[in-house]
Amino acid sequence: MPITTLSSREFNQGASRAAKAAQKGPVFVTNRGRLSLVLLSVDEYHKLSSKGKDIVELLRMPDDTPMFDYDFQELRSISPREVDFD
Repeated sequence: MPITTLSSREFNQGASRAAKAAQKGPVFVTNRGRLSLVLLSVDEYHKLSSKGKDIVELLRMPDDTPMFDYDFQELRSISPREVDFD
């Protein structure tokens, strides 16, 4: 993806050139040598601004299939016991 850099003067004098270049890749516009604007195609903008999957979606198993097949036993009670430290 080519990156085009234009001065603000070049951008103002050739907006159509900048628009054509933005279809191929980002166009950086500088003002007095410092980056001031970035021109992107709508498709690139949507790629950058769209929300990705959240952590729950990333961790979800396909078809809600369990990761393992294990039958958990119910824990009925826990009682303290003495500990011998000798």
